[in-house]
Amino acid sequence: MTQPAITIPEHEIIERFVRAAGPGGQNVNKVSTAVELRFDVANSPSLPEPVRARLLARRDRRVTGDGVLVLNAQRFRTQERNRQDARERLAHFIESGLHAPKPRVATRPTRASKQRRLDAKRERSNIKRGRGGGRDWE
Repeated sequence: MTQPAITIPEHEIIERFVRAAGPGGQNVNKVSTAVELRFDVANSPSLPEPVRARLLARRDRRVTGDGVLVLNAQRFRTQERNRQDARERLAHFIESGLHAPKPRVATRPTRASKQRRLDAKRERSNIKRGRGGGRDWE
């Protein structure tokens, strides 16, 4: 079963062009090539409810307390390439919320694994007990 592709309209994405930080000489001081992309995950009508819930439940430092995803892209020298990079990262973030995690099936340790654990504990105990000993070399 494949899920339908999610399309985010342009008006839901806010892009701001800022000066990139870090080394780069005169170019970095003059040109606003870095992109700050903002997408309101919490209030977006384009996202299905289960996807929104999964994305907001993630402990991601890029999502603000209000549920707004903030991506900063400044890897490349050109504004257009940074813009494309930010949008690719947005698509990847949303795609990560499409797949529901498999529910964990509770299992119990086997009798043999319990026995191995207890044997190892007993062996360790014997080693430590042997270290103490009295000082009978007078």
